[in-house]
Amino acid sequence: ATLLALLSFWVMPLSLHLLWLPLFSALFMLVPGVIAALTFARRHRDPLSRGAYYMSAMLTNIGTIAGLSAFILYDETGFAYVQIVSSFQVGLLVLVCFPLAAMFHEQGTATKHHHRLTVRELFLTPNQVPVLGLIAGLALNVLGVERPAVFGAAFQSLVHIGAWSALFPVGCLVDFSRARPYIKATADLIPLRFLLTPLIFFGLCRLLFDDPVLIGSVLLIAAAPTAINAVLTARLYKLNVDLTVASFLVTTVLYLLIFYPLFFLYVHRGGTF
Repeated sequence: ATLLALLSFWVMPLSLHLLWLPLFSALFMLVPGVIAALTFARRHRDPLSRGAYYMSAMLTNIGTIAGLSAFILYDETGFAYVQIVSSFQVGLLVLVCFPLAAMFHEQGTATKHHHRLTVRELFLTPNQVPVLGLIAGLALNVLGVERPAVFGAAFQSLVHIGAWSALFPVGCLVDFSRARPYIKATADLIPLRFLLTPLIFFGLCRLLFDDPVLIGSVLLIAAAPTAINAVLTARLYKLNVDLTVASFLVTTVLYLLIFYPLFFLYVHRGGTF
């Protein structure tokens, strides 16, 4: 993750036209998190389940599913838009979601461990190391240091390694029998993921952009299903892993079988944004 952050930020286009996308990267995480906080998350009284629910709502599969979806519809331009947003997700994951997950873990185990986390324990841990890659890559970019071509090939390899290293533990964690009871508990993520969040970002896009490819790519990101990282974060901080697995399965299946096919047909039949 550290190397991917360094290499991607090193060559990220920094034109004024794209400066909105880093802000959107944060909003893609914060908007569903705020909606969840005001509505659906309240019914999860156990802090470990509530924390897992927040991870399921906030962490979405931008880099893989949304990226491939945009590539199929809009070729490299759409894929590039998604990757710009995805690049900032590494930093947001470790700066926002990891501390939030640690806080819910602390609340959920308070009866067993009477220890209050300090700021240093929340933000200065080995889990935050990818931020160093983000900062280093951005610095090289701003300084105008050209990235050697060999690193481009290395980046492609690291993407595959990163995907396998993420998918392997998720495969080990997916237990259908344990996740099945939580499917109903994640049902309210369906309108959150596929209706409320896309509608909010559609309104923002109409105010800011006139490029239908950019707007379509943003909508694909806004509706992306729960990410593998939600499962990994729940596992890392000992939250309710089964709830995140249920959310991962339900939202991914609905995205692939219903949302994306309808979106695809709309665009290919001349629909525009």
